[in-house]
Amino acid sequence: MKPMAHLGVGIGWRPEIADAVERLTGLDWVEVVAENVCPGHLPESLLRLRERGTRVVPHGVSLGLGGADRPDPAKLAALGERAVALGAPLVTEHIAFVRTSSPVLEAGHLLPVPRTRDALDVLCENVRIAQDALPVPLALENIAALFSWPDEELTEGQFLTELVERTGVRLLIDVANLHTNRVNRGEDPAAVLDAIPLEALAYVHVAGGIERGGVWHDTHAHPVPPVVLDLLTELRFRVDPPGVLLERDDDFPAEAELAGELAAIRAVVTAGPPAPERPPTPERPAVAGSGPAACEPRTVEEPRPVEESARTRVALGQAALLSALVAGTPVPEGFDRRRIRVQARALAAKRADVVARLAPELPAILGGPEPYREAFLSYAKGRPMTAGYRRDALDFAEDLLIRDLPADPVARRRLTSWWRDRTGARPPRRIVRWARSLAGRAA
Repeated sequence: MKPMAHLGVGIGWRPEIADAVERLTGLDWVEVVAENVCPGHLPESLLRLRERGTRVVPHGVSLGLGGADRPDPAKLAALGERAVALGAPLVTEHIAFVRTSSPVLEAGHLLPVPRTRDALDVLCENVRIAQDALPVPLALENIAALFSWPDEELTEGQFLTELVERTGVRLLIDVANLHTNRVNRGEDPAAVLDAIPLEALAYVHVAGGIERGGVWHDTHAHPVPPVVLDLLTELRFRVDPPGVLLERDDDFPAEAELAGELAAIRAVVTAGPPAPERPPTPERPAVAGSGPAACEPRTVEEPRPVEESARTRVALGQAALLSALVAGTPVPEGFDRRRIRVQARALAAKRADVVARLAPELPAILGGPEPYREAFLSYAKGRPMTAGYRRDALDFAEDLLIRDLPADPVARRRLTSWWRDRTGARPPRRIVRWARSLAGRAA
């Protein structure tokens, strides 16, 4: 495996903080959510950063490489186009599943894959398909999770190590996610760092979160806590990371606070050379960190064909779980029901928040954030998302109109106009709404 190009210290570029990012001193690179930029119409801010020599890395969130289905060629092509347009040295994605095809359901969120042999086989084949389609190297991120799958066969360290050995993919290690999984799943971050092949490290994510009711929520909307910086220090003891990036996606602070968080990260990264190589651990014959072991080439295993029966088993498990999370079906046996309920509420709340950001007219039409949120959460209970957030906004508006809502005629006319402008169609006539209402009662 070739050494990863040095990236330095960076920040996640977001439109809300674009001006502040341009003014930050000593910024080496930025990461952009791939789905939020168009190759032919890149934001002026990103173009100016590129002109200054700031590297830009696209970070995908919708491939769902851990899902039972093979990667969507169109999504792979889109991610590759963004890498080329941005002159990126690599692209990154997640070890997660985000949708199922039978039934057709979208989580709108990154969900953990089971650490089983079947799931690993499927993931490895999906990763190889993605690698063959992408014009630059791929790195995958460990995700934060609220719950664990029952009957897992591998630890996180074993799962990630085999993934690298079988595909040659690089790793994006999120130390905030390691902390999240320590709180939520009882996993030891140091054991994970000791077990994984750190010579495959592409870069590191650092982010903030908050604990509520014994559950850590990886919000990306709070300051980076000391415990996460401590984990960055733990990683720094083992390896000199090629890059470290601060993520902030909401509740953006003042520019000075962002600069202060970057300074704290830079202080950890530049604190000195990594500690000497640590003794072998039971999970891994030797630590792949600093020293000679980190430089040894890693042999990629020959691809193993995945039996369709393995994909079917993974698909059935993921469909049962996602249906419980977004469609109110029974929680599959073996899962922590309380945690699944927490996750289900979080997914519905995220849907409401994202739709409000994409369509800010909807809260205004419905009388403000609270009436909007109440109406949307009521809608979400019976209408799982099947085609992304933009379609979700239109479906929500149509659902209200079918039920002759909102009650205020003026608001209803405004909603009708909004829906019509975006769909190019006329809203359902009263007779159609009446027929659908009767059909719903009969069901």
